[in-house]
Amino acid sequence: MAVDWHWCRLAQLNVVQLYTLFAAREAVFVVEQTCAYQELDGLDLDAEHLIGWSGQDVAAYLRVLGPGIRFEEPSIGRVLTTQNFRSLGLGREMMNRALAHIDQQFNGAAVRISAQAHLQPFYSSFGFATASEQYMEDGIPHLEMLRSPR
Repeated sequence: MAVDWHWCRLAQLNVVQLYTLFAAREAVFVVEQTCAYQELDGLDLDAEHLIGWSGQDVAAYLRVLGPGIRFEEPSIGRVLTTQNFRSLGLGREMMNRALAHIDQQFNGAAVRISAQAHLQPFYSSFGFATASEQYMEDGIPHLEMLRSPR
């Protein structure tokens, strides 16, 4: 299955792509995780979005926020692989692309994430270390994790 990776701002997407992106986020974060919360949180217009497209479908997605938007450091969030594209290594490929992008855009700055606690081993494999006690966010246990500057 071929995946085409694209960095963009929301304004660069057409209405069908935008609808498809938000539908994928809602399917994963609201429906699959049975979590009623404000998925459109007001940060998307300030973000750079990495979308893995497979034809017209979103296979994988994340967003990068610059320093001072959510955290003092640049951050990665809304990380997902859609159901039909799981177990193909797309999450790992996407994180590698995102970290390389952040290293280039922000001169190797530290990176902070709010990770679902069960994904701690996954994020640790990219050099993230736990930086907070566990906390609940939208009914799901989370941890702040920090990757040191490069």
